[in-house]
Amino acid sequence: MRIKIAHPYHDEEIEASVLAVLRSGRLVSGPAVTLFEEEMAKYLSVRNVVAVNSGTAALHLSLLVSNIKQGHEVITTPFSFAATANTIIQAGATPVFVDVKRETFNIDPVQVEKAVTAKTVAVEPVHVFGEPAEMRPIRETAEKHGLHVIEDAAEAIGAEYDGTKIGDTEEFACFSTYATKNLHTGEGGFITTNDDQAAKTLRVLRSQGQESKYHHTKLGYNYRMTEIAAAIGKVQIKKIDEVTQKRIGNARNLSSKIRDIPAITPQATIPNVKHVYYQYTVRLDEKMAGMTREELQSKLAAKGIETDVHWPAPIHLQPWYQETFGYRPSMFPNSEKLAETVLSLPIHPAVTPQEIKYIADALHEILGK
Repeated sequence: MRIKIAHPYHDEEIEASVLAVLRSGRLVSGPAVTLFEEEMAKYLSVRNVVAVNSGTAALHLSLLVSNIKQGHEVITTPFSFAATANTIIQAGATPVFVDVKRETFNIDPVQVEKAVTAKTVAVEPVHVFGEPAEMRPIRETAEKHGLHVIEDAAEAIGAEYDGTKIGDTEEFACFSTYATKNLHTGEGGFITTNDDQAAKTLRVLRSQGQESKYHHTKLGYNYRMTEIAAAIGKVQIKKIDEVTQKRIGNARNLSSKIRDIPAITPQATIPNVKHVYYQYTVRLDEKMAGMTREELQSKLAAKGIETDVHWPAPIHLQPWYQETFGYRPSMFPNSEKLAETVLSLPIHPAVTPQEIKYIADALHEILGK
């Protein structure tokens, strides 16, 4: 048996959609991108969706439209993919890291409040692995201090907070549609906003600053989503809830089967969210397990179960960040401990109930004693 950590969704409808684009001869800035934006906006109940070529591009443009620039600070989490902080620097500002809660893996709103200074202009929470961050207290802090909120929702398509889908925002939520995401376009991403003027500016910036062909009103970028990418993604929109429910079902099934293994603890969820399980990630107590994370991965791999580590080092301990900003170990202990102990297990929609049982049985066999 071989159970992969990810399995990008694919069917005949996607093939037909891509073939239609190829036959049309229109590969960039055509009807497929427009339809993707319109259908995604309906799904998320937001006024505007602006498609781009990556989640990184989505973050960068949102920061620029928020007028983030040199001398500004943006509060975010070190327990994320590097693009979360890279784009802040690329916009000219400085990322200010605050720690996460060890149980939920998400940014700690109390620490956000403590980190605000006269230079702070925005907060960039990350919805880690598809679980929404605690947005109510984060927004309260933002309103109190007049800060922008730019959500890194790369992993959170279909997730909800207080009954509202992530992405329905007056400012910006930034999504990735990378190959392994819950909805994918191979490579790609998009920005959501209820601000019509901001959406107009985003569309100009993503296309080399052009308001119309060869009429450049801003310094822009080539951040356009291709027609082929949109063709892959647009037919999945009507299936998001179905595939998400399979992820949730698999996650709950696995949790119920391994809850009596004391050496592993799944990511905790808060009551008022819908977690869409881009990843199903557990913390390993190596002392209790009697083995390292790498040893556990090796034993699972020998049984055909692929795993991954998201992420093996927090952003502040990446070499470039240490060299540039002087970050050192022990500055953000929860993030560092998670990076040392987390392990992601396969629960994507292609994983069957029988395979979930196989994974659970393997964990019991390896860790049960």
